[in-house]
Amino acid sequence: MANWSDPWANAGAPQVAGTRAVSRDEGLRSYMLSGYNCTASGVLLPGVVALLFARSPYMSLLFNERGSPSGLGLVVMFAPLGIALVMSFGFERLSEATTKALFWGYTVLLGLSLSTIFLVYTGTSIAQTFFATAAAFAGLSLYGYTTKRDLAPFGTFLIMGVFGILIAMLINMFLKSTGLDLAISILGVLIFAGLAAFRTQEIKNTYYMVRGTAYAGKAAVMGALQLYVTFINMFLFLLRFMGDRR
Repeated sequence: MANWSDPWANAGAPQVAGTRAVSRDEGLRSYMLSGYNCTASGVLLPGVVALLFARSPYMSLLFNERGSPSGLGLVVMFAPLGIALVMSFGFERLSEATTKALFWGYTVLLGLSLSTIFLVYTGTSIAQTFFATAAAFAGLSLYGYTTKRDLAPFGTFLIMGVFGILIAMLINMFLKSTGLDLAISILGVLIFAGLAAFRTQEIKNTYYMVRGTAYAGKAAVMGALQLYVTFINMFLFLLRFMGDRR
């Protein structure tokens, strides 16, 4: 598992003297770092899985040379959605260990789906886009952690924007408009960039609701899943106009 250092050591710390305030701050940092370490590992694992699978002879079982999925490929592509639903609706019943196992299963299956990007884009452009996304995501997440501004109203707007993008993408499957495709890519990057800050603040606020309860560990994993999905989507939309096609 990746072990991130703590760049937020003093960010957002309560300006109150006393052991209780320090203990609360240490608890928050531990909670956030647990989620970030999980997210970082979740980003690295599917990247390795995608790269290795793209170069393996088993690639043809799921996708053809153009990246189109087979029947089994469709199952693999939609399986992460099923896992995410199980994690969300079964949150109270699932144990922390099961929640983590589902998270890793989600990342591995998504890694298999992401292997198709190596068929479409050059490895250099994928790496460049990944590091650009990581740098932007870190800055936006730091803002979400430290800002005193309530981002909830923006979060609602951004989530509605995600559904708008999905509808636009479905429409463009028939229109095949390059202009609309570019607009979708730009809007996708902006929306998920905003969600990076919103999700971070949301996870921080969740800590104060679950600290000291049996839900704390599971909530950290769910927060990691939200950040992970946000990062991957931001990366994929950025790759659509930054990536060099083969």
